[in-house]
Amino acid sequence: MDSGPGPSLYPLHRCKTIHLVRHAQGVHNVEGEKNYKAYMNPEYLDAPLTQLGWQQVDNLRKHVHASGLSKRVGLVVTSPLLRTLQTAVGVFGGEGYKDQMTALPLMVANVGSSGRAAISSHNSPPFIAVEDCREHFGVHPCDKRHNVSDYQFPLSCS
Repeated sequence: MDSGPGPSLYPLHRCKTIHLVRHAQGVHNVEGEKNYKAYMNPEYLDAPLTQLGWQQVDNLRKHVHASGLSKRVGLVVTSPLLRTLQTAVGVFGGEGYKDQMTALPLMVANVGSSGRAAISSHNSPPFIAVEDCREHFGVHPCDKRHNVSDYQFPLSCS
């Protein structure tokens, strides 16, 4: 197929690009890789990211900003599971949140015992958490979730 300049059935300026990002490493992944039965541990209900997971988030954030992609993102759609919210907000959220800012935080400090500072919504795209974006609705506690409001993310959920 000729991909050169000229008429096209779908002009690129009218197309949207969708980037899919899987969540960074969650605490359930570490134990589950050692022993699959560990996924049944109720301790992993709505599992947060590990420290390695946060490093993965930081690395992807640097790449997204260095490539200029961060300026072209119009909407971030995420699952409402904690690890996916942490990944999405960590990668696409605004710079450091400070109390008394006019912009609300996308994520408050230490969500999921992360030790991470709050993340601002200032200069970030809009976010929406969609239940149907979850990988699957299984029997494993890590595939179940807390209420999004438990984490104080000012996201809309559908």
